[in-house]
Amino acid sequence: MGLDIESLLISALAVIIGIVIHESAHALAAYALGDKTARSRGRVSLNPLNHIDPFGTILLPLLMIAAGGPVFAFAKPVPIYLGNLKHPKRDELLISLAGPASNIVLACLGALLLSGVVNGSVWATAAGSIVAEFALTFIFVNLSLAFFNLIPLPPLDGSSILVLFLKGEALNTYYRIQQYAMPILIVVLYLLPMLTGIDLIDIYFDFTVYPLGDALLSFALA
Repeated sequence: MGLDIESLLISALAVIIGIVIHESAHALAAYALGDKTARSRGRVSLNPLNHIDPFGTILLPLLMIAAGGPVFAFAKPVPIYLGNLKHPKRDELLISLAGPASNIVLACLGALLLSGVVNGSVWATAAGSIVAEFALTFIFVNLSLAFFNLIPLPPLDGSSILVLFLKGEALNTYYRIQQYAMPILIVVLYLLPMLTGIDLIDIYFDFTVYPLGDALLSFALA
């Protein structure tokens, strides 16, 4: 039981750090590109309370942790006023990519931390074991956050990115689909695997999260 609680706390801490940095990266990118809206509303912050979405930040990751699978999460959308941006389409793309990019950077930092523990004298200690578990979890949590958020359904970052490349009827169709985004996520995450055994997210991660995570582990353990 103690081990389960320890693992749960480690996973929760990794998710919180990943989400807070992810959302702050969006807000900071917007500020750097000329829009102060998010910063004025406290979104460039390390305070988790400024970013929490009850379902996306708390319930969803807890369900995924309890299920023992990859951890997915999202927070409140960062407010952006496109009129403040000098190059709205380009800058919106950069702002959208800032969050996932920050998670990939965090995953790399997790690999560096794991490498330091594995190659250091604390590896065999209880503290070293906990830090190593955290670093390993941190790598895969952040890669999961990065690539999950690139799925093109709102409120995920991928929706903002995809919209920039759609025009005419394709864009109108996508806007109609958007209103069903949450039910689609529920079906893909839970009902489809339960009823058919087909896990589209796991298949997607087979080509994204897992290869990159394995590469970072290879680096850390070298």
